[in-house]
Order: sequence, then structure tokens, then C-alpha cells
Amino acid sequence: MKKLEHIIENIILASRWLLVVFYLGLAVALLLYAISFAKKLWEFVEKLFVLQETDTILKMLALIDAALVASLVVMVIISGYENFVSRFDNADGTEISWLGKVDAASLKIKVASTIVAISSIHLLQVFLNVQQYTDGQLMWLTLIHLTFVISALLLAYIDKLMVSTKKNKGE
Repeated sequence: MKKLEHIIENIILASRWLLVVFYLGLAVALLLYAISFAKKLWEFVEKLFVLQETDTILKMLALIDAALVASLVVMVIISGYENFVSRFDNADGTEISWLGKVDAASLKIKVASTIVAISSIHLLQVFLNVQQYTDGQLMWLTLIHLTFVISALLLAYIDKLMVSTKKNKGE
């Protein structure tokens, strides 16, 4: 019976390598998003001298938004791989120390913070084009943003509670 248990545990442990498919898929999606970013940047460059100041700001905010989304994807790929699959090693077999700094709990907070930043940029873009939106749309966009902010704050608070609980228990 113990041998069957070890076989099952080895299968379950090896199943973490299935996550690599998801991380590689995210890397491909990131490449496609980089192409989309390059297209947006090129369009911005072409129209730079004919855009009004507000339109220039909106274009730059869209580029910042894209950079934040891309950073979020990289954060998820690297942290997920490091936390759930395997550590990154140099060619000589030594660990790359700067990569393993984000654990699952802090990743959630970083993801939530990035989502709040992306939502903030989107809301700023909306407010710069306020005439294109109804009062109802503005209200809902603001409420959705506030929901993201409150969620991020709650995640950070819960993480802080968990850390202080571990300290108090001496873990």
C-alpha cells in the first residue's frame, strides 16, 4: 500500500510540469501583445505632430497601460514557474537569486496592485474623454475601479494578518 501511495504522490508532484504549457502559452501571448504594442507605438509616432495634447496623453496612457499588462504577464510567468514548477538556474547550475523573490501571497498582492494601476489608467482615459460617456457609465466605471482598490487593500491586509500570525506563532 505504501508503494502505491508513493506512485500516486510522484504522479501528483510531476503534474506540476503541466503548468509549463500555460506559462509557455502566456509567453506566446506576450509576444503577440508586444507586436500589438509596436503597432500602437508606430501609429502614435505617425500622428505625433497632428494630435491635440489630450489625444497625445491618451496615446501615452494606452502605451503605459500596455506596459503594465505586459509586466503583469511576466510577473505571473516567472513567479508561477518559480513557485510551482522549478527554480531558474544559470548555465553553471547556480540559482538566479533575483527571480525567486515573489511568493504566491505577494504575487496576489502585486497582481491586484497592477490591476488597480491598469484600472486607474483606464479611468483616467475615460475622464479625459468624459463627453463620450453617460453619467451611468461613469458611475459604473468608478465603482468597478473602487472594487479593485478595495480588493487589493483587503488582500494586503489579509497578507499582513497572516505574516503577523506566523510571527506570533513563531513559525
